Amino acid sequence: MTQQRDVIIIGAGPTGLFSVFECGMMGLKCHVIDALDMVGGQCSALYPEKPIYDIPAYPQITGQELTDKLKTQAAPFDPLYHLGAQVISVEKEEDNLWSVKTSKNELLQAKAIIIAAGVGAFGPKRPPLENLEAYEASGAVQYFVSSREAFRDKTIVIAGGGDSALDWTMSLSELAKKVILVHRRDKFRAAPDSLEKVKALAETGKVEMAIPYQLGRLEGNTQTGALSHVVLNHMDGSEKPVEADVLLPFFGLETKLGPIAEWGLNLYKNQIEVNQQTSETSIPGIFAVGDIGHYPGKLKLILTGFAEAAQAAHKIREICFPGQAFHFEYSTTKGVPDEGQAPLAQKAS
Repeated sequence: MTQQRDVIIIGAGPTGLFSVFECGMMGLKCHVIDALDMVGGQCSALYPEKPIYDIPAYPQITGQELTDKLKTQAAPFDPLYHLGAQVISVEKEEDNLWSVKTSKNELLQAKAIIIAAGVGAFGPKRPPLENLEAYEASGAVQYFVSSREAFRDKTIVIAGGGDSALDWTMSLSELAKKVILVHRRDKFRAAPDSLEKVKALAETGKVEMAIPYQLGRLEGNTQTGALSHVVLNHMDGSEKPVEADVLLPFFGLETKLGPIAEWGLNLYKNQIEVNQQTSETSIPGIFAVGDIGHYPGKLKLILTGFAEAAQAAHKIREICFPGQAFHFEYSTTKGVPDEGQAPLAQKAS
């Protein structure tokens, strides 16, 4: 059975959820598709308890808290969520509608598509260590922190030199028995302020900085997956075994666009080229917002994606309501409907 709405949003991360709100304020109803079985994208799946500091009006908010608030903000506009589903095909119909088929055999139609798929399909970059799978299966090697409490009183080895490695070093040092930060060189790819805070923790003994070292091998019981030591290799060739209950390698994500790469859109590496003013791609009617969109000078920030969602919604209103006069009003003037009510702006007959 075909389900028709005004817009199909691919991706239920923060930018996708805010796109629902912005489209709703334009009188547009949305389908939302995501391969995960939950909304929130990376914020919920990978970093639910990680604090975010650059959301306006929130000096600090966790990934899950942000997701919850965005979902609440979108709720009055009655989005239809299609979770745990991937886009299988996209076709343009003769009646100027886009038809999208999902892996759950759903056929969705709309006059516009917003791709808000973040960095696309993602997975952690895994270190090339022997017997890694056995320790991953037991939870002794993890790539994401979904619950800080699970690491209480543990001896943790964190490997990496980026923001994630330093952020979790600071956060987990508050409850872990010991945190050992491993990096192959003195130079880090993280915020200078974070590095200074980690160095201060090292001076107090709450954190041990193993520099310049890199991961050598894992020692423990490969049958049960219980980890006892992580052996570190110094850059001079010597070894240093350190006791460890858990290893957290933060080497970034491997990303790919997946089927989106076959749509005929103009691409820039793993991103989609868009018009900076409207977020429209090289194919009219298809838009890309958030980290997946590219234009010169693009800043990969959540707030950038929010602004792009608003730009896309305004352009899509023109597609859905051709020839209809539009008088821009601020949300303080027009308000937001109560959950379950129709959007404030309505289609022209």
